[in-house]
Amino acid sequence: MADNIDFILKRRSIRIFEARPVEEGKITTLLQAGMAAPSAMNSQPWEFVVVTEESILQRLRAAMEYGKMVAPLVIVPLGSPKVASNFSAETFWVQDCVAAVENILIAAANIDLGAVWVGVYPRQRRMAAVREILNIPADTFPLCLLHIGYPAEQKPPHTKYKPQRVHWQLYESTRRYTKKPIHHMIDKIIKKA
Repeated sequence: MADNIDFILKRRSIRIFEARPVEEGKITTLLQAGMAAPSAMNSQPWEFVVVTEESILQRLRAAMEYGKMVAPLVIVPLGSPKVASNFSAETFWVQDCVAAVENILIAAANIDLGAVWVGVYPRQRRMAAVREILNIPADTFPLCLLHIGYPAEQKPPHTKYKPQRVHWQLYESTRRYTKKPIHHMIDKIIKKA
């Protein structure tokens, strides 16, 4: 592992958290990191809902089959073309908001917090539940839930680098992969949404 990217490699999915709250200053730092992300044509098509109230956190946990983590903080990034600075958000809000999410996850790991990403978009049932719980309008899209807190589990930094997945100059279509192509799995997931 290269020393100069250790700040990225220490980002791990943390699912067990201490009960203590995350300080407001750290929450602001996470949001600043998120809003520092690149976006298509600098459209910045994001808004964020910050949830620390336990009754709302409980409702979010109940609505998500894979989001049962008990964290003192959930940040919900929203794709919001209406607040974007230009039309590119209508096409690229997902990519833009994902960049913001990754910034938040990396920042959390570097200010002694843990975090995990729970997908919401494009699953219609999940989106409807989050919209209802958080009073999000129909023209604004909840991307995911970021459960954040002080970690009660430790995971060492690691890399997922696989050199066999790197193609130099041209794509090598003769490579053999042992797993089914990902598009079959994606089709199944979308059909269930």
